[in-house]
Amino acid sequence: MPHIFPFQDFWPLYVLFALGISAILWTSLRAFHRTPKEISIREATISALNWFGLALLFNVLLYIITYLHVNSFASPVETLGGTAGELARRTALEFLSGYLVEKSLAVDNLFVFIVIFQFFSIPKENQYRVLFYGLFGALVLRAIFIAMGSVLMDISWVVIGFGLFLIFQGFSVLRGKEPEIHPEKNKLLLFLRRVLPLSPKLDGQNFFTRVDGRWLATPLFLALIFVEVTDIMFAFDSVPAIFGLTKEPLVVFTSNIFAVIDLRALYFLLLAFISRFHYLSVGLSFVLIFIGAKMALLDEVLHYELPTEISLLVVLSLIIGSIVLSLARPSTGTKESEG
Repeated sequence: MPHIFPFQDFWPLYVLFALGISAILWTSLRAFHRTPKEISIREATISALNWFGLALLFNVLLYIITYLHVNSFASPVETLGGTAGELARRTALEFLSGYLVEKSLAVDNLFVFIVIFQFFSIPKENQYRVLFYGLFGALVLRAIFIAMGSVLMDISWVVIGFGLFLIFQGFSVLRGKEPEIHPEKNKLLLFLRRVLPLSPKLDGQNFFTRVDGRWLATPLFLALIFVEVTDIMFAFDSVPAIFGLTKEPLVVFTSNIFAVIDLRALYFLLLAFISRFHYLSVGLSFVLIFIGAKMALLDEVLHYELPTEISLLVVLSLIIGSIVLSLARPSTGTKESEG
């Protein structure tokens, strides 16, 4: 099925979206975070709700744009496989599905961020700055990944390969074989220490500091590098997963970015209780297996297009079910911590 918004024809729309998000982020930084401060639960909640509302507002806009664009075709049913209303509705549902899946998969990033900040001794008041600038890197990196994916996902054996990879990753998570993060053993850190002049101490919220006439990278800059590398690692799972729900690169890109921004806004809020959701990884493993099977088996082998509503229902059921089960059956560690 042809794309509604082919990347090569609609790349200005991607640029406009990225510039718009960047402008909002930069305004937020200059208006509310000019000086380092610890983010309160109230601020984190307001920020997360604002981004969630903005994502829903964008989804409505995406529905309208899709409807108007498809309606301009002489025969949209023959050209794109559906009426303007049907395709606009499907695109909006695919955005919601991709947003939900990316947000859920990115929860693992929180644990990695904690390890990174603890290793480099980054105070809570400076953590927002690292996550904020990491978002700009995520915008560029995700755009590159998705541009490549929009081309590769038109090749049948590549789709099957990605589907099998997601199934493998799902079973790996289910068996508890996710790779552990050990910054002190990381080859990237060893390389950076060899090639970069480093300062052993922080200098406020500065990524670089001047000592004896030399510019030195602070631990804050190293933490930023590790946050970016972490985003690349998780993109290998999340980007193919969203392509398993929709073939529209515009939907993949926008839902991906909104989810990443939203989750980082939630970071300071979720830290307080994320450990309670100990069954969430099980639910996410089944999400990966489901999407992988949909890509490799249903889409490419059986040539059966599962309705977007069914995909969204399955993903929602797995994620919500794992959260409810976590709350209904607290882990031993959770109970002890509460006592």
